[in-house]
Amino acid sequence: MSTVNPEPLWRPDPQRTAEAQVTRFQTWAAERHGAPSDGGYPALHRWSVDELETFWKAVTEWFDVRFSTPFTRVLGDRAMPGAEWFPGATLNYAEHALRAAAGRPDEPALLHVDETHEPRPVTWSELSRQVGSLAAELRRLGVRPGDRVSAYLPNIPQAVVALLATAAVGGVWTSCAPDFGARSVLDRFQQVEPVVLFTVDGYRYGGKEHDRRDVVAELRRELPSLRAVVHIPLLGTETPEGALDWSVLTAADQEPTFEQVPFDHPLWVLYSSGTTGLPKAIVQSQGGILVEHLKQLGLHCDLGPGDRFFWYTSTGWMMWNFLVSGLLTGTTVVLYDGSPGHPDTGAQWRIAERTGATLYGTSAAYVMACRKADVHPSRDFDLSKVRCVATTGSPLPPDGFRWLHEEVRDDLWIASVSGGTDVCSCFAGAVPTLPVYTGELQAPCLGTDLQAWDPSGRPVVDEVGELVVTNPMPSMPVYFWNDPDGSRYHDSYFDTYPGAWRHGDWITLTSRGTVVIHGRSDSTLNRQGVRMGSADIYEAVERLPEIKESLVIGIEQPDGGYWMPLFVHLAPGAVLDQALLDRIKRTIREELSPRHVPDEVIEVPGVPHTLTGKRIEVPVKRLLQGTPLEKAVNPGSIDNLGLLHFYEDLARKRA
Repeated sequence: MSTVNPEPLWRPDPQRTAEAQVTRFQTWAAERHGAPSDGGYPALHRWSVDELETFWKAVTEWFDVRFSTPFTRVLGDRAMPGAEWFPGATLNYAEHALRAAAGRPDEPALLHVDETHEPRPVTWSELSRQVGSLAAELRRLGVRPGDRVSAYLPNIPQAVVALLATAAVGGVWTSCAPDFGARSVLDRFQQVEPVVLFTVDGYRYGGKEHDRRDVVAELRRELPSLRAVVHIPLLGTETPEGALDWSVLTAADQEPTFEQVPFDHPLWVLYSSGTTGLPKAIVQSQGGILVEHLKQLGLHCDLGPGDRFFWYTSTGWMMWNFLVSGLLTGTTVVLYDGSPGHPDTGAQWRIAERTGATLYGTSAAYVMACRKADVHPSRDFDLSKVRCVATTGSPLPPDGFRWLHEEVRDDLWIASVSGGTDVCSCFAGAVPTLPVYTGELQAPCLGTDLQAWDPSGRPVVDEVGELVVTNPMPSMPVYFWNDPDGSRYHDSYFDTYPGAWRHGDWITLTSRGTVVIHGRSDSTLNRQGVRMGSADIYEAVERLPEIKESLVIGIEQPDGGYWMPLFVHLAPGAVLDQALLDRIKRTIREELSPRHVPDEVIEVPGVPHTLTGKRIEVPVKRLLQGTPLEKAVNPGSIDNLGLLHFYEDLARKRA
């Protein structure tokens, strides 16, 4: 890739830089902890990874983390896996999430929006009261520290109340969105054996009501560990027999009592996409998430009490947990429950306008869909309060940066971020005091020693390498559930480079300090020894109006050859004739290189995704290599299993 110094798309003005929380933190940390006072963010980042313990101690002081018993040191053991953070300390995540209730009881903690797009507030005092009432009821039901509490809920205030009440009693939260089918939910919840299940009778999406009572009945039958089921009548149905009524459990006027738990006490279980087997049940800690999210949301996203934080997500994706953590910074959190494109493609912009969102997060795919649909956000909506638009889920293509810059505002801070469910945070992304370059993430995050390594484990700059993190992060998993010897955890991240976290993404760290994400390394294209990211091809191809979506796979052949097909899902009315074929190949050749041009372009009925919306490259590759469907993919993890039969049939024909 080119490493010349282009002009940045955006630079923060001096006032924004001076007022940013990360600037004030650096000045304070220089006085108190020996951080560099000069050199701006790059110097602060270098210090944060060189002086890891001092940095994280400073974070806890800056954000006034309340330890009910003090820690003996910051890092008891820094080995990976197995790093031991803040040994001796006790605290509670939910206590920190509700701190603003004392000083700002009548201000909104949550703004709930459904497909009517009318925001409804939940004040800090009301949120705290409901959490207090529900936490007391959970204790009465016998929920003890370490017990798992599960939820089959959409992105509604009740889900936030249930998460915080679970954390308040020291329980372990885990959730799935109600568009997940029973098998997908059971693949997750059966692993952790929950004692309580919060459910809805259904949900509204795309202007329609979706009844989920049959799924809930199946979950109740198939989860023998359940001691209680709580019914939330989103569609207005009666409480089923043997279930408890949400409104009764949250009716008491009660201050929450917060169980003080060890720093590494489990907070929640998140799940990998599970495309090739049972999803990994990833356990993160109360303290690790607390300090990581304070750093990420307070310093990187620059959120505080005056902000409104909206990210389009569902309860089945780590971004929902990340969104809820906005409460830690005193920010008002915007919860949207509904289709991202209802009643039209501009829906999310309308919600950002109506809620006064200051940081609006979405997927790169949504940005590109708006560009294709000729949406004009700044023309049609008042987005004057939006300071930052952030994207994740996949790399934001350069065209996406340019479109946001032109169609939202030319002084817009665009934050493309990248991390993972595995750490429920970002490795690289938003920095309010740095310039934004088209197609690039601004910088590695504080406390994260992000490197690009070649196959022999040597760091490379301005070259594609494996995304590696060489020091522990507090939010790295404390363990995987049902992985008693830690072998699955070890094999997931540490088998390639012992002692260093290998995430499975190809990245370039530029000599300017920015980061480019190229796509998953386990599905990365490798032609004639040159590695290429699939994201680059998607960006070029999906610019063509005839292409709705694409999928590129590289397959090593038994004879030593390499077959690289490009699968295209066409827009309505488009035809894959010779003219379009030629344009696809010419576009890739001119914008990328002749090496990127596929061997074949094949029309498909659709591109399969995980339930969290990511294209599934690796399972399709396995199908094309002849792996049977049931071994290539976990059926419960796919949004449309029927689409995989096309690739299965193609493999048969080719064989």
